Amino acid sequence: MKDILNKAARIRLLIFDVDGVLTDGSLFLGDDGQEYKAFNSRDGHGIKMLQKHGVTVGIITGRTSKVVEHRMENLGVTHIYQGKLDKLPAFEELIAELGVAADETAYVGDDVVDLPVMRRVGLAIAVQDAHPLVLKHSHWQTPSGGGRGAARDVCEMLMEARGVLKVELDSYL
Repeated sequence: MKDILNKAARIRLLIFDVDGVLTDGSLFLGDDGQEYKAFNSRDGHGIKMLQKHGVTVGIITGRTSKVVEHRMENLGVTHIYQGKLDKLPAFEELIAELGVAADETAYVGDDVVDLPVMRRVGLAIAVQDAHPLVLKHSHWQTPSGGGRGAARDVCEMLMEARGVLKVELDSYL
């Protein structure tokens, strides 16, 4: 775990996939074609806490959904790449825009479409219930599954690596 915390301490940019990472991967479709997704509120609070400590957060997702845009707005996440079936060009564009090196970036994924980016970043993270190939190519796996606390696991691990987790959590006592 020490090696993971050393990698995590260098992270300036955290990128999440959405379906299967920030959600459990379920897609709820109404008769009118409206798409619904369930997000974990604790994951959202973890993202907000991490941003307070200088880590930029973004998403790169293959699907396009207004609900994702709305949720990211609520969390203060402004780097939103939707409809990116090939995620690598969006990743390259984002790190260039922010002036962040690939090895200063963490990516959280769950399926094989995430592997091209995961293989480029300094810290590749798979959610606990990710595809076996994704688990094999990750540096770290979250204790929780996608949409069930995995994002919070990542945020707290990154805060721990920065030495700010205890201070952040103590601020609520």
